[in-house]
Amino acid sequence: MDNAIAPDTGDRPAADWKIGVDIGGTFIDFCALDVRSGRVASLKVLTTPDDPGAELMTGLALLAERDGLDPTAISRFVHGTTIGINTIIQRRGARLALVTNAGFEDVIELARLRMPEVYSLFCARPEQLVTRDMVFGVPARLRADGTETVAPDMAAVAAAVAEAKTKGAAGIIVSFLHSWRDAAQEAAVKAEIARLAPELFVFTSSEVWPVIREYERTTTAILNGYVHPRVSGYLSALEERLAGRGVPAPAMLTKSNGGLMTATEGRRSCVNMLLSGTASGVIGAAWLARQAGESRVLTLDIGGTSADFALIVDGEAQFGMGELIGEFPLYIPSVSVSSIGIGGGSIASVDARGVLRVGPESAGSVPGPACYGRGGAEPTVTDAMAVCGWLGHSQMAYGQLRMDVELARAAVGRLAGKLGRPLQETAQAILDVAVSEMFVEVEKLASRSGVDLRDFALMPFGGGGPMLGAFLARELGMARVIAPRRPGVVSALGGLVADLRGDFVRTVFAELSDALLPDMRRALDALAAEARDWLAAQGHAGAAELRVSADMRYAGQSYEIETPLQPAWLSEAGLGTVARAFHEAHQRHYDFHDPEGRIEVVNLRLSAIGAGPKLTFPETEAAPASAAPQREVPVYVGGTEAPIGLYWRAGLHPGDRFRGPAVVAQEDTTFAIPPAAEAHVDRHLNLHLTLHLTLGE
Repeated sequence: MDNAIAPDTGDRPAADWKIGVDIGGTFIDFCALDVRSGRVASLKVLTTPDDPGAELMTGLALLAERDGLDPTAISRFVHGTTIGINTIIQRRGARLALVTNAGFEDVIELARLRMPEVYSLFCARPEQLVTRDMVFGVPARLRADGTETVAPDMAAVAAAVAEAKTKGAAGIIVSFLHSWRDAAQEAAVKAEIARLAPELFVFTSSEVWPVIREYERTTTAILNGYVHPRVSGYLSALEERLAGRGVPAPAMLTKSNGGLMTATEGRRSCVNMLLSGTASGVIGAAWLARQAGESRVLTLDIGGTSADFALIVDGEAQFGMGELIGEFPLYIPSVSVSSIGIGGGSIASVDARGVLRVGPESAGSVPGPACYGRGGAEPTVTDAMAVCGWLGHSQMAYGQLRMDVELARAAVGRLAGKLGRPLQETAQAILDVAVSEMFVEVEKLASRSGVDLRDFALMPFGGGGPMLGAFLARELGMARVIAPRRPGVVSALGGLVADLRGDFVRTVFAELSDALLPDMRRALDALAAEARDWLAAQGHAGAAELRVSADMRYAGQSYEIETPLQPAWLSEAGLGTVARAFHEAHQRHYDFHDPEGRIEVVNLRLSAIGAGPKLTFPETEAAPASAAPQREVPVYVGGTEAPIGLYWRAGLHPGDRFRGPAVVAQEDTTFAIPPAAEAHVDRHLNLHLTLHLTLGE
């Protein structure tokens, strides 16, 4: 990464490396810290879709050869992967059976009776991950208060297991009504299935995520089971490969909530790593934003297949539930990320009506964009950037690729022929469509969050973020853009700086009153004990932070607001402070509150955070200077081709300033700077842009 991190001055062994790794759709990214010297090495390697994990060994070998990495001296290894989410999107998961209450076999099919696109006449519900013929209802009933009225019929369970095995089930999900109140029925059925069919894996909804609402609990358990065989097999192979390279550090995984867990836990708690890579990118961006003194940031992570957006407020990533994993909602705490199928490898085409479309189909790493010279023939966003002249002036991906602009021109040229438009005009149209698609998604995010993006800075990262980031910012009316020193490996950096984080929940579902106080105290004590046990299982022996919150609502409302609480509030004589906290939260969200309204507590939550390594980038005093370009290159911008300045990122120093239009090339990406933008380098080597927006923007 070229800039150093202040080294730890304590006693250290002869060598000590900490490594963050993130696997995307096209590249695997490495961010490796040599603790002795404080130097950070970064690298990108093309993914191997047919052999996931092989590229990891290639990257470690390259780091050893190029940067002196000693695999036997790796003390921290953090890994983010897309294998879980890709399994769902590609529908390559396990064949599952679902055992539930008789009469409730259609819970996952009914869902919440919402269509994905409520105003589309052609919208269709997604096919469920558990087909209807694999759903088995057995007599069993638990009331909402936990009273058992019908014990599980084990003969019916045995018949369901036999039929599931006949139909090729690899695993079974058990989800009964009100198991959030008492998990005994699910546990008994799981034990019986394990006795009858030990070759099948079994997950219960109460062990995956024990919350009220049977659909949310059931679908979360199904997602966990669906990806379990592939994730478990991948993690076992990963640990074997690391051991074969002599890596002593246990493999840690980035989680959807932006924290970490061990690979051992990841084999069972697969659902917690579905948004592994996207979450760690936001965590890395939040860390960089705090270093740069930016408190309100919109992140833009563009890889080969998608663009991901997230908000950082007061220096912290935002969290939510119900994030979409492919076509299915995920009801566990996750870093709140919005995605769209627009990436550097997104293919441009002309539909039956003669309209230019971009994405969601992607060329990926194989065959990749045409300009990669790896067999791709379809025009992509990356090819359009090359045709316009923004790319092709340096090596790509740390020398892993060489840009062939003529192949890009040929691919875009074929599309131009279909449209009847000039070559460069067609390339610019591809970029304009890509930016407009992202604009729509970001506007949705801003509306849902109730923020004014003019108060935010845009932080583009990933291989494609800096290519399109400034153009998107201009369309959104955002005047500030900040690009980290190494945008291409921010997700890997996120794993390097992430904390351990575990989320725990108890459903309370009662009206807030002084009579509820003993129950809330007991629930909090149970959550705290569970959290401490979890931290110990992760090998964390240091101090930990416990954050408490509650899902609350006014009586009669359908959905809750997560309200941060202080544990001391549950030790007071009454719960008046808790009520005031909810009223204030409701006011912030909806601009009104009802001081006399009855309040219900649905869930009590606790997040346990074990602090990760504290890394600090040293600051270099900025010496204001006018940066001179390496040379001028022809770029199609503003409807004409003109020579503009080409700058090499490694040659820019703190305090350097220049104006756009310009191209800033580096080993992991290219930063495209539009006309009239003012650029300067800060003391952390971040590149800042100030965009001069026209009237009305």
